[in-house]
Amino acid sequence: MTQSQASRHLGTHEVMNQPDVRGGRDLWSEDLPLREAAEAAGARLDHLAQAGKTYGDENLRQAAEDAQRDLPRLKLFDRGGRRLDEVTFNPGYHRVMETGLGAGYAATAWDGKPGGHATHAALVYYQMQVEPGAGCPMTMTYAAVPALRNDAQLSEIWAPKLTSGVYDPSIRPIDQKAGATLGMAMTEKQGGSDVRANSTIATRDGDHYRLRGHKWFCSAPMCDGFLTLAQAEGGLTCFLVPRWLEGERNSIRLQRLKNKLGNQANASSEIEYHDTLAYRLGDEGAGVRTIIEMVHHTRLDTAIAPAALMRAALSEAHYWVSHRSAFQRRLIDQPLMRSVLADLALDWEGALSVSMFLAQAFDRDDEEARALARVGVALAKYLSNKRCISVVAEAMEVLGGMGYVEDTPMPMLYKEAPLNSIWEGSGNVICLDIMRTLAREPRAVDALNAVLDGARGTDARYDAALRQHRDRWPALPAEHEARWFAENLASLLTAAALMRTAPNAVVDGFITSRVAQQRGSVAGSVSGLDTEGILSRLA
Repeated sequence: MTQSQASRHLGTHEVMNQPDVRGGRDLWSEDLPLREAAEAAGARLDHLAQAGKTYGDENLRQAAEDAQRDLPRLKLFDRGGRRLDEVTFNPGYHRVMETGLGAGYAATAWDGKPGGHATHAALVYYQMQVEPGAGCPMTMTYAAVPALRNDAQLSEIWAPKLTSGVYDPSIRPIDQKAGATLGMAMTEKQGGSDVRANSTIATRDGDHYRLRGHKWFCSAPMCDGFLTLAQAEGGLTCFLVPRWLEGERNSIRLQRLKNKLGNQANASSEIEYHDTLAYRLGDEGAGVRTIIEMVHHTRLDTAIAPAALMRAALSEAHYWVSHRSAFQRRLIDQPLMRSVLADLALDWEGALSVSMFLAQAFDRDDEEARALARVGVALAKYLSNKRCISVVAEAMEVLGGMGYVEDTPMPMLYKEAPLNSIWEGSGNVICLDIMRTLAREPRAVDALNAVLDGARGTDARYDAALRQHRDRWPALPAEHEARWFAENLASLLTAAALMRTAPNAVVDGFITSRVAQQRGSVAGSVSGLDTEGILSRLA
């Protein structure tokens, strides 16, 4: 059935030189760099081809927009005054969650088939282009699986539900659900990232514990359970806190929803534990060591998320300039516009390439790959998210005033852009983690150097930049130079990843402008880019 078109003929004028509203799309077939990176990483291409159609569906995009405009609402009590501690969502949110989990967002990495983490990373890339907020509970659900392995009994109960591929938002205990989600609640008011300063107390009560205290950030409070940290007799310990019990609600008290800049479809909250039932996960005193596997896997998602946001913003910008003219020429045909877009596209390509390369390392089962994943994902998260903010801002500017209007996706993408640099370790925390890993794990140093050295001989400027990096820092830098060190190292790692899969136009442009630093300080202030070769991959 053909849909009636909006009227262009208005009473005072005819609408001209305005691009048509974009309809349904195929996020797989229209994204050549993704197809290249996914194939190189060993991802499941047929699965991603089907998911690309699903995520590009016009109705799903409308559901996502509905979820972003009709925000979650806190429902503390029923009309009789009994506590509920619930959050209600627009139906569009549930549609997006059902789609993501049904596509295997939380499951593909753990089904034992090849390429699971690489396929997962590409699904994250799709999700973050459409509705980033719903990605939060799905990412935590995916990342909780390895942490649960610290307790065979808990893992046997929870892991099959987390990886079922079923979205079940019903308020029932875990054994009565077809599928489940698992969140995380670690930080407190007084400590933030310094979780060892946590004050929540865990008291043994038979074969379980009771928690009393607060959590300053609890993302996705309607998850079926949470991994959390509390002070037990033996020190800071990790616990699994179920949300729903048999015939009653666990005593998790929602205090308020966070009034956030972006990511608004996701109901981040503050909570209190009032003698809340919890099960110990791992040994007492080993809380950070237990939960760190969950944090590590969430960092893979925060490394590829900025690639998705950049892709979404640049896709909108490219569509705009391809269908709009100014000064008797299409915007896409104007040399300065082409230079700006091509320059921006290099950051997107780099972020996508390095994150998919590292997802492949997550899929490998050898010590070298695990060491590379530990340090590499922190480097990619740091650099790609820092660059994402300026890329999305410049892409917004391409649309002019329309880019600043909520009728377009650009404001949502702009407000989302800083988040993944903050979540799971802000910039300084990540840089210190990178230095700590390189200081404590010689295998991580060796694995990273193997990748960097493996790219030598392809481009003399890369080789020179690698020598300069090592000459400048023959050992780890002083703390005040950690950001410079991390940025330089991450740029080299990204270049090495691009040299594995990207064409010369992209590799040469990235090395010229990001490694050799032959450029100015703002987007488009660069010369000699193969704009045709780069922009043809964005179209």
